[in-house]
Amino acid sequence: MTFQEQILQGIPSELPIKKEYPKGANRAPKRKDILSIEEKLLAIKNALRYFLEKWHKTLALEFAQELKDYGRIYMYRFKPNYDFYARTINEYPAKSKQAAAIMLMIQNNLNPAVAQHPEELITYGGNGAVFQNWAQYLITMQYLATMTDEQTLHMYSGHPMGLFPSSKNAPRVVVTNGMMIPNYSQPDDWEKFNALGVTQYGQMTAGSFMYIGPQGIVHGTTITVMNAFRKILKKHETSQGKIFLTAGLGGMSGAQPKAGNIAGCITVAAEINPKAAKKRYEQGWVDVLIDSMDELIVIVKQAQENNEVVSIAFIGNIVDVWECFDEKNIFIHVGSDQTSLHIPWTGGYYPVGISYEESNRLIREEPEFFKEKVQESLRRHAAAINKHTGKGTYFFDYGNAFLLEASRAGADVMAENNIDFKYPSYVQDILGPMCFDYGFGPFRWVCTSGKSEDLDKTDEIAATVLQDIMENSPEEIQLQMQDNITWIKNAKKNKMVVGSQARILYADAEGRIKIAEAFNNAIKNGEIGPVVLGRDHHDVSGTDSPYRETSNIYDGSKFTADMAIHNVIGDSFRGATWVSIHNGGGVGWGEVINGGFGMLLDGTKAVEENLKSMLFYDVNNGIARRSWARNDEALFAIKREMERTPNLKVTLPNLVEDKLLNDLF
Repeated sequence: MTFQEQILQGIPSELPIKKEYPKGANRAPKRKDILSIEEKLLAIKNALRYFLEKWHKTLALEFAQELKDYGRIYMYRFKPNYDFYARTINEYPAKSKQAAAIMLMIQNNLNPAVAQHPEELITYGGNGAVFQNWAQYLITMQYLATMTDEQTLHMYSGHPMGLFPSSKNAPRVVVTNGMMIPNYSQPDDWEKFNALGVTQYGQMTAGSFMYIGPQGIVHGTTITVMNAFRKILKKHETSQGKIFLTAGLGGMSGAQPKAGNIAGCITVAAEINPKAAKKRYEQGWVDVLIDSMDELIVIVKQAQENNEVVSIAFIGNIVDVWECFDEKNIFIHVGSDQTSLHIPWTGGYYPVGISYEESNRLIREEPEFFKEKVQESLRRHAAAINKHTGKGTYFFDYGNAFLLEASRAGADVMAENNIDFKYPSYVQDILGPMCFDYGFGPFRWVCTSGKSEDLDKTDEIAATVLQDIMENSPEEIQLQMQDNITWIKNAKKNKMVVGSQARILYADAEGRIKIAEAFNNAIKNGEIGPVVLGRDHHDVSGTDSPYRETSNIYDGSKFTADMAIHNVIGDSFRGATWVSIHNGGGVGWGEVINGGFGMLLDGTKAVEENLKSMLFYDVNNGIARRSWARNDEALFAIKREMERTPNLKVTLPNLVEDKLLNDLF
C-alpha cells in the first residue's frame, strides 16, 4: 500500500504482524506498576475498544504483556511501517488543506530525529506524548484525511472522539490533554489514569503537535543565558571563557550547549543517559563528548585559560560535577538545571551514586527506595550549588521544578522567610520583566513545502520586518528587538533545523502580526508555500504556571488558571486552525495549565483578517493580566497598545502606596 492508502485505511482491515522492538531505540522509562488487578483488566478492556472482536483474544494477551513490561499499553504492533517525518503538505491525502497541515505537524513530532521516545509516541520531556497509543494515531490521521473545512475533530488526551459539524471559521481540531478534576491531579494520578488509557501528559507542545525540535528551547535558552551573563558581568566583560554549568540533554534535547555556543561561553551539560548524550553529539548540538571526570577538569581549565567558546557533554551525574568543581576550585559564573524534574520518580532525575541501569530497575521494582535516593540526591545537589553561590555563582531555576522538588526533599533552598526560594526562577529575574511583560514570546513557523529556500525567504522577511519596527520602537524594547534581529540573521548558520523547516524568534503582537502578514502576502504571490504559525506555550499569555511563566505575578493570582483558559477559548473563535489546552507540561502534572494554537497561512484574504485578530488577542490577553498584577513593564505595554488600538479597553489597576498599609494590622 502507498503512504496515502495507509493513512486513509485507519485501523488496518487485517491484523498486522507483531513487531519486535527496534534495537538501539531510546526507550521510554518503564512506568510504575500502579494498577490493581481489576484496574489492569479495565486498562485492557479500554484498549480493546479500538479493535474488532475477532482480534480481542490475541491482543488481550499482548496488551497484558505490554502493561506488565512497560506499565503502559502502546500497541507496538500497530505502528505503521512508513517513515515518520514532515512530508510536504501536498503529499498528505486530505480534503482540507488545514487538516493536511496538522497531519504534517503530527508526523514531525513523531520523527525519530525530533522525538525523544518515538516508539512510545513521546516527543520530549520524558512523558510529553502526542498520543497514548498507535491506534489513536491511526484513527486521527484517517479523520484528518477525510474531514472537510466544515468539520472539527475533537481530541480527548490523544483519543480522537470524533468529527463534529462546525463552520469554516471554527478550528479544525480542538485538543485537550490531562484535563483532570483538580483533586485528581497528583503525579500518581497521572500514572494511574494514563495506565488505564484515559488521559495523557501532552507536555507543552508535544500533545498539540507544535514541537519543532530543540530549536524552540535553544532560542529561549540563548536569550536567557545571554541576559544571565549581562546581569553579572562588568560593562566591558564578555562571556568568553566563562562557565555555564547545567544538566539534561535528553528531555530538553541539546538546547543548552547550542545556546551556550551562541551566547559565547563554556557550557558544561551533564547527562546520565549515554544514548541521549551521544545522540546530541552526533547531531552536532554539542562540541565535545566526555565520560571521564578527570578529562572534564582538564578540558574545562584549558578552555578557561584560552577564553574559549565550547560546549561539553559530560556522561555522568550533575551532582558529581558540582561537587568536583567545588573541590577543584573551578569558578562557575552561571548555573542552572534542566533535568525533567516535573517527573522526578519516573526517570526525569537520576540520583547520584546509582548507575543509570540500576536506577531504571529501581523505578520499576523499588519505587519508594528510588524516591528516597532522588530526594537524598536533591539535597546533595542543592548543598553543592549553595557552596558555589557562596563564591559568587549566579544560579537560577530554569522552570523544570528543580527548586520545588528540592524544597519538598528538605534541601536548603528556602529564603529566610521560609516562603520563597533563595534563588529566583529565570522568569522572575529575566524573561518575565524583560520579555513576557512587554509581550515578547516564542513566535514560530513551519514551511509546509519542506523547502529550505522557503525557510531562507521567511528568515529574510522576518528580519526586514523587525528591522523596520525597531526604527520606531521605544527604548524599553530596543534590546529585545536587537537580540531577535541578531538571532534571525544568524539562525541558518547555527544549523537549527531538525525535522521540519521551522524557525522561532521572540516578538510582540506588532511583530507577530506584521511578520505573519508579510508571509501571507508572499504565499499569495507564489514566492513561498503555505506556512504554519504557532508558538511555544511558554509565552506571555498561554500558560499559567506559578513556578515558571507566571512566577513574576505578585498579586496572589499566580495559582489561578483563568488566563490560559481564556487564551485557548479566545483564539478558537478568532481564526486559529487548531487549539489546545493541557494540564501539566514543563514543571509537572497539576502544577500548570497550558493553552496553545496552530494557524495555517494560505495566502487568502480570510486568513489575513484572522491572523490580525487572533495574534493580537493571543498576546494582549497575557499583557492585560500582567498589567492588572501591577507589573510595571506590562502596564507600559498595555497603555501603549490602547493608544494604538482604540477598540482595546483594558481595566487598569490603581496603585497603592505601601506606607498606607503599614499599620493596618
